[in-house]
Amino acid sequence: MSTTYQPKKRKRLKTHGFRKRSESSAGKNVLKSRRRKGRKKLAV
Repeated sequence: MSTTYQPKKRKRLKTHGFRKRSESSAGKNVLKSRRRKGRKKLAV
């Protein structure tokens, strides 16, 4: 089995970061639902 998860901070933020979430309407819904749930961290 080869290792598949090679973490990169930049890539992570670019795909799952707050600003990326804020761009699309679907991402905004994600943030909204996480706010409603009372998450401490909304995005990465």
